[in-house]
Amino acid sequence: MKKKLLLKEVLNTSIYILVVLAISYAIVHFVGQRTVVIGSSMEYTLMDKDNLIVDKLSYRFNEPKRFDIVVFPYRFNRSMLYVKRIIGLPGETVQINEDGEIFINGERLYEGYGREIIENPGIAAEPVYLADDEYFVMGDNRNNSSDSRMPDVGNIKKSELIGKVFIRIWPLREWGKVE
Repeated sequence: MKKKLLLKEVLNTSIYILVVLAISYAIVHFVGQRTVVIGSSMEYTLMDKDNLIVDKLSYRFNEPKRFDIVVFPYRFNRSMLYVKRIIGLPGETVQINEDGEIFINGERLYEGYGREIIENPGIAAEPVYLADDEYFVMGDNRNNSSDSRMPDVGNIKKSELIGKVFIRIWPLREWGKVE
């Protein structure tokens, strides 16, 4: 009798652990993911070693918006994740002039996220056309960011986006929603 109860208890505990693991797996792969910022490309919005929760669900139902902060893998090393801000949307043309000003479809983009005046427009010195599923992303620390201005990063396809940065969880003094 005791053996049967023990076996039943082990079986119940095993099923419980499997269910918890399955739910955890589903959350991490389909709902949210923890990501750590490495480097200074998003200063002063996000700092080196900030821990973030990425919302992986939103872009399944909604389109990314201008100024969203997104996470995507570097195309030549999929284990390296980039954190950048969306500047250009599908179907738009992005260009950066010699004064470091960003233009979307020929109109100047006014935004307060750039840490400094852009010194290197990269490939955006000439108009960059975004296809129906492409985004132009930049780091807020414009002169210390490898982003869509660089040929190795280039335009980012929607399918490459892991998700939108949602919450900063570390350091605790900075805990909260990332705008």
